[in-house]
Amino acid sequence: MEDYELFTLPNGIRIVHKQIPHTQIAHCGIMLDIGSRDEKPHQQGLAHFWEHMAFKGTKKRKSYHILNRLENVGGELNAYTTKEKVCFHASLLGIHFEKATELLADIAFHSIFPEKQIERERNVVLEEMAMYYDSPEDALQDDFDQLVFQNHPLGSNILGTTETVQSFTRENLQEFIAENLDTDRIVFSSVSNYPFKKVVRIAEKYLADIPRSTTNRIRKPPASYEAVRQVVKRPITQAQCALGRPAFSLTDPKRLPFFMLINLLGGPGMNSRLNMNLRERQGLVYSIDASFTPFLDTGFLGIYFGTDPKKVDRAYSLIQKEMQLLCTKSLTANQMHQTKEQLMGQLAMAEEGNQSFMLMMAKSILDIDRVESLEDIFNEIRAVEPRHLQEIAQEMFDEKQFSFLTFVPED
Repeated sequence: MEDYELFTLPNGIRIVHKQIPHTQIAHCGIMLDIGSRDEKPHQQGLAHFWEHMAFKGTKKRKSYHILNRLENVGGELNAYTTKEKVCFHASLLGIHFEKATELLADIAFHSIFPEKQIERERNVVLEEMAMYYDSPEDALQDDFDQLVFQNHPLGSNILGTTETVQSFTRENLQEFIAENLDTDRIVFSSVSNYPFKKVVRIAEKYLADIPRSTTNRIRKPPASYEAVRQVVKRPITQAQCALGRPAFSLTDPKRLPFFMLINLLGGPGMNSRLNMNLRERQGLVYSIDASFTPFLDTGFLGIYFGTDPKKVDRAYSLIQKEMQLLCTKSLTANQMHQTKEQLMGQLAMAEEGNQSFMLMMAKSILDIDRVESLEDIFNEIRAVEPRHLQEIAQEMFDEKQFSFLTFVPED
């Protein structure tokens, strides 16, 4: 992307900014390269718990003041945790940009984790876990992660377990942050109508005094993979099904063509091959989707759907048929053109959202040390040929390498 600007503070924290002169809304966030995969077994769920506790009190603010600081000017304050990232972010009128920056720095680096708030928030997270368990679609995805990445933190539930969440203390939070905080792996990202020099000046004011911190943390990739088939009885009426396998990492050159292949197979478009076959032609499912998630050192392909318990085998068979078709039959020139155009259109529309763009910039800087321009990505897409997709399909769509997890009704 030609029009983003980057600056590194002496402590290693990077500032990335895109100026959009015509917007009145500012989006900014602090993203840290710390996630649930960095937890030890007794720490499972601690990154997510930290995300919650960051809002519960700092050295100069109580929870009430944190929650009202931006809401009082019509802004939004939020956060999320993934397998590899924790992010605190805000959106509000541009004239309050500095207010948001100061607050984000305060909750990210100066939280004090009050003991009373820990007990309250523990119950909130346990309720969140119960809510996910009561949703078979969510529980299926969490359990399937564990099936594919057995005995590895990537397979652990981001929320943790009941036992670990019940055990968390202030010392656990402080220890986890100290073990993983690396200022070279922190990015402050923003999109607003402010010029870059002004953004740097404001960011310096609240981030430059953060002590430089490094860590010796080494993320270990999954050691091995073995395909597993598992059927679990649950108190549900519809079967919930997942199939998938490990896939390409963030830096693998096959990542983009594989993403294109999965988008064709079961992406968000209603014309995806799986949706057209299993829903439109066969009426087996209400929805079905395939997704590819790349990580630092591996990746994950998952396909999810729900159907009548008596139709599970039929649905699995049709999915495998669609995958084998991509292995054996090369796309025509017209099909390839449509596949590229659809993906480029989806990516362009995704970048229309300034908040999403701000978060994407932060993640890209952390993951690959740059923000790729949309035109560069388009050129990569245009360079993909039908044989590339067919070769990757032959490599990745081997049925023997797929794990299957099916939730079926108890009765």
